[in-house]
Amino acid sequence: MGNQVEKLTHLSYKEVPTADPTGVDRDDGPRIGVSYIFSNDDEDVEPQAPPQGPDGGALPDSGDRVPLPPPQPYDPRQHEVECSVFYRDECIYQKSFAPGSAALSTYTPENLLNKCSPGDLVEFVSQAQYPHWAVYVGNFQVVHLHRLEVSNSFLTDASQGRRGRVVNDLYRYKPLSPSAVVRNALAHVGAKERELSWRNSESFAAWCRYGKREFKIGGELRIGKQPYRLQIQLSAQRSHTLEFQSLEDLIMEKRRNDQIGRAAVLQELATHLHPAEPDEGDCSDAARTTPSPLRPPAPASEEEDGDSVVH
Repeated sequence: MGNQVEKLTHLSYKEVPTADPTGVDRDDGPRIGVSYIFSNDDEDVEPQAPPQGPDGGALPDSGDRVPLPPPQPYDPRQHEVECSVFYRDECIYQKSFAPGSAALSTYTPENLLNKCSPGDLVEFVSQAQYPHWAVYVGNFQVVHLHRLEVSNSFLTDASQGRRGRVVNDLYRYKPLSPSAVVRNALAHVGAKERELSWRNSESFAAWCRYGKREFKIGGELRIGKQPYRLQIQLSAQRSHTLEFQSLEDLIMEKRRNDQIGRAAVLQELATHLHPAEPDEGDCSDAARTTPSPLRPPAPASEEEDGDSVVH
């Protein structure tokens, strides 16, 4: 975070990316102004210096110093938000912890390699971080959008130590063939900054697998309607629904929820919103939930593992 000003002072106005990869913002939606790029990657945070004694030297080990607690294992049910996405009345995405739903167990990068096949979508997750998506292309490698550039990396490097999982079943669109998915990903390796058509790693990876323009920046016309709905599951009997003009905006809000975590999302909704009472049932039943009072897409920054787009 300490080098944000330095980054921006080296950009002229013409170099600042806009919402349209060609540099012309053509959409007529509610966004105002230019999208500016900031950085909030952990690598930009200067490392903390070790504690020092009065003479400036390092403190010796002492039994009086309280050891740090061991890191807690990542538990998706504790940190992640159950949700469903609808386009009109069709469920197009669902993350559920119910028995029989898509498996959300996570694995170390080394163990994840044994579960991947070319064309698979991989998601790396960690508490208080935006999830990072990638396309597995074989030979232990993935293609992913990272720091405003599409890169080809080893899966273990792309994970940055985070646990991961295969997430082919979250989106319910019909996938392309594995070879087509791999071709889509490899064809964009090296694309950067204004050449990019995706706002984050999830949109890029999902576009590679499904080929739908809705995942691209400005891929949908904004005509005043809000056909997309994000249903956030608060409990077995309670949910809250948010509406969006585009899948792009909805994904940004969904990723913000993943970053702040389940407890913060539930607290936010309990404080400011009035959840609806949906009928019991599966994803199709949830589509009939009466929307509660709505809020616009989150104005908070949307990360791309180091690059944030702020409106």
